[in-house]
Amino acid sequence: MREVALVLAVGLAGFATAQTARDEQLPYKFGTTVVAAIGFKGQIYFVKEGAQKLPNFSRLKPVGTVYTPYLNIPAQDFREGFPGVTNRFEWFAIDYTGRFWVSEPGAYRFALASDDGSILYADGKRLINNDRLHSIEEREGSVNLGIGVHQLRVSYYQGPGDGVALILRVMGPKDDAYRIFNFEEFKPPANAAGWSAEGKSRGRR
Repeated sequence: MREVALVLAVGLAGFATAQTARDEQLPYKFGTTVVAAIGFKGQIYFVKEGAQKLPNFSRLKPVGTVYTPYLNIPAQDFREGFPGVTNRFEWFAIDYTGRFWVSEPGAYRFALASDDGSILYADGKRLINNDRLHSIEEREGSVNLGIGVHQLRVSYYQGPGDGVALILRVMGPKDDAYRIFNFEEFKPPANAAGWSAEGKSRGRR
């Protein structure tokens, strides 16, 4: 597992040309309050005004939860907040967690873009560090994944103002281009070993 020090200060137009037509059809949202069995579970937190980086989530209490099968929020103005949770549009953080199934083993490359800070963890290890207050930047990292269940965590924070962005893309061992990471494409086969048991233990936390 290694982080690639690639930083791209790009805007909405750059991402629009880089994504496939299918990816561009995905709604731009942080998530909804509709509970989903597959995908990211994102816990929302308030952070102190003036914060320059992601908070220590263990010291905070979440104010609500959203669910989404992907993260595809290109650079845009954001004033809507989180319907059903809070109307806050700045000085917040979201800690997304989810598990997925890998059928094709090999090297997986991830790209994480955000405004402001974000960090990607794969199986509990930090893969991409894109933290701190900044306009939209993208960083890349790669990891070898075997067949079976794996964990992803994306921690995101929004500082001042109404501009946001959060995009997670992936390139698998047989891919020749990035695409939006979508949990719907990484579902386990029927009766996959370890999937049900892991889900039950996760639900008891």
